[in-house]
Amino acid sequence: MNESLVVQGRKLTGKDLDLIEELVRSHPSWHRTRLSRELCKIWDWCDAAGRIKDMACRTMLLKLQRKGLIELPPQRRSGVNHLRGRSFQPILHDTSPIHCKLSELNGVRLCIADSGYEADLLKTLLQSYHYLGFTTKVGKNISYLALDTQDRPVGVLLFGAAAWKTLPRDQFIGWTPDQRSSNLELITNNMRFLIPPWVCVPHLASHILALAARQICDDWNRKYAHPVVLLETFVQLDRFRGTCYKAANWKYLGETTGRTRNDVHTRIQTPIKAVFAYPLRRNFRQHLTNQE
Repeated sequence: MNESLVVQGRKLTGKDLDLIEELVRSHPSWHRTRLSRELCKIWDWCDAAGRIKDMACRTMLLKLQRKGLIELPPQRRSGVNHLRGRSFQPILHDTSPIHCKLSELNGVRLCIADSGYEADLLKTLLQSYHYLGFTTKVGKNISYLALDTQDRPVGVLLFGAAAWKTLPRDQFIGWTPDQRSSNLELITNNMRFLIPPWVCVPHLASHILALAARQICDDWNRKYAHPVVLLETFVQLDRFRGTCYKAANWKYLGETTGRTRNDVHTRIQTPIKAVFAYPLRRNFRQHLTNQE
């Protein structure tokens, strides 16, 4: 291969493909996970916090194999990603009705729920009451529980990896494919948002979104050693209207086409979704297009 190509945000040359093939040939006992980890070490492919980008590398290897550019070692076992998140035991939680004005909650705070009891409670709430449930968290992410002054959960938020491509967002930013590859990690996607069904508090949802917008940049920086400058989300239009995002001043950007990134033959149909975004900085475009 004489030309370079970009896969999973990394520019690859013929020498890179030769290296992968040499590693596979020289180490027949290596499984795919070992291969991806060793590649990350050789390339010094790490995030801003110094952690190797193992998941990104594994995804890149699979894409290269699908393109017929490399041949990976045989898969040792069936993938289990779809089962993750289902093995935990739901924990008991208070479902006493909370029907009041927002001011009567006497304040709501966001608690990071990445481990321990808080993480188990978050999984329980999403699995039990969100229409998409809870499967697994892949890549960089932050989970929040919204708690009132009595530590009762009144909301759940999960932020994760931004969509690789979506026309309304990409036109809104005005970046090139190379700029998107380099700076996509500066965007995070609100993948899940839940107000438990026993909670009925007008304006609570938009209030929680506003709290997250004020807090997430610092939290993300502490966890991953780099900020985020734009939030995005996708609202399934046959179920919701995005009212709380509009009330929280998120900007409506347009709609998806109903296709997925794997739909190479235009046969996969998914629900149409509205795309919303919330800039965390006035100069977010400069950050995302390398012009800051």
